[in-house]
Amino acid sequence: MPPHTHARRSHKRTRATVAVGLGAVLGSTALFAGVQSATAGPKDSTPSMNESFESAAEKYDVPRDVLAAVGYGETHFDGHDGKPSQAHGFGVMHLVSNPSRQTLEQAAEITGESVTELREDTDANIHGGAAVLRAHADKLGLSAAERNDVDAWYPAVARYSGAEGAVARMYADDVYDTLDKGVGATTPDGERIEVAGRTVHPDKSEVDASGLDTKAPDYPDAAWVPAHGANYADGRSAKIDKIVVHVTQGSYAGTISWFQNPDAKVSSHYVVRSKDGQVTQMVRDANTAYHARSANSSSLGIEHEGYVDDASWFTDPMYRSSAKLTRHLADKHGIPLDRKHIVGHNELPDNDHTDPGKHWNWDTYMKLVKG
Repeated sequence: MPPHTHARRSHKRTRATVAVGLGAVLGSTALFAGVQSATAGPKDSTPSMNESFESAAEKYDVPRDVLAAVGYGETHFDGHDGKPSQAHGFGVMHLVSNPSRQTLEQAAEITGESVTELREDTDANIHGGAAVLRAHADKLGLSAAERNDVDAWYPAVARYSGAEGAVARMYADDVYDTLDKGVGATTPDGERIEVAGRTVHPDKSEVDASGLDTKAPDYPDAAWVPAHGANYADGRSAKIDKIVVHVTQGSYAGTISWFQNPDAKVSSHYVVRSKDGQVTQMVRDANTAYHARSANSSSLGIEHEGYVDDASWFTDPMYRSSAKLTRHLADKHGIPLDRKHIVGHNELPDNDHTDPGKHWNWDTYMKLVKG
């Protein structure tokens, strides 16, 4: 099988009923009273991703474009062959299984699919994502009429992020920006997936935005969302002499949320968003982020939203914003503007990571850094 294709299986059995175990997951079987429990017939062939989005949207009464916009924001429609993200999320819909969040297991309970299928099979994963979104909508009390309104799904999308406060708001805003502008992307299998643009006016009042506009202490163009104290160390044991370029293996908001999670035990000083180059600082320059093992004490880490095997994440706004940040940090800390001191995570000793990977354009980046 060629690299980065989805390892999908033909469905030789009927799907389990929708409401299996809902009492355990959602607290009340009444929450899913509106979902049909009829099973689908056997499938003779693997559905396309477009078909999966359509059938999952219909089965769980989630607007198709809301579901697809969430999938695009999480993975650009790439399931990465069932490999986990940094936060241990899987598939196109990034169903998560880590100590503090178990949407993968929740999806298994609701859909009746196995955890393995939800990780590795794109159709099952998309249905699982739809089931989790619908569960959030039911907990919020969305009526059947409201479920037909794209704007009404904003707080459910925020909850799907697994984040809280400003980061959940950031996540939902990204999804609704996609819904507003529209997007088209090609999957690793060559299928074209599109989300039609439309005017959106969601009510954001249910999602706390406090702290969203707090300015970073060390870089004036960045927002400040501090990492959890368990994920970095106060102070430095060495002089800062290098900047390390990373790729998140996950989404922007998802990475920020993960660095706020004490279970992560990882962090970076800065995170850069793909679509527009927005920057968030999470660890003070003077403190030691856990991002590069033996180089932690002497380096500053910059995470870039995306995945190493997908060039679509590395946009011109991201390169330009990151290069501006790197130049600022180099000037501030006396770091030479060369490839001995501005390095990839994969170039450091005592590391087993591959980021930023073959799609990262070092020539373009260094030209921008040097101005």
